[in-house]
Amino acid sequence: MSSKLYIGGMSWDTSEGKLRETFKQFGEVLDAKVIVDRFSGRSRGFGFVTFANHDDAQNAITKMDGTVLDGRTLAVNEAREEPDRRRGNRDRDFGRGGSQRRY
Repeated sequence: MSSKLYIGGMSWDTSEGKLRETFKQFGEVLDAKVIVDRFSGRSRGFGFVTFANHDDAQNAITKMDGTVLDGRTLAVNEAREEPDRRRGNRDRDFGRGGSQRRY
């Protein structure tokens, strides 16, 4: 089963290729992604690496968390699912007893 890692604290100069190369020493990397700002195209300083094997991912966390890459100290841990942003605050604002403006 694959395992996705969050890589934080990255240099803005770290490329997806460099990220993949750095982490492939721990096992088969299925994907390496640097997250970029949609307007400027500049790195946001974090990314994700997906390993084919969970044990390889755990080994990468142990070995890479707190190490320096491109002059920056990395924070490496298991990625968490992002909450569904499409719903926004609808539940709170419309019909679920949340605060509604009254005029």
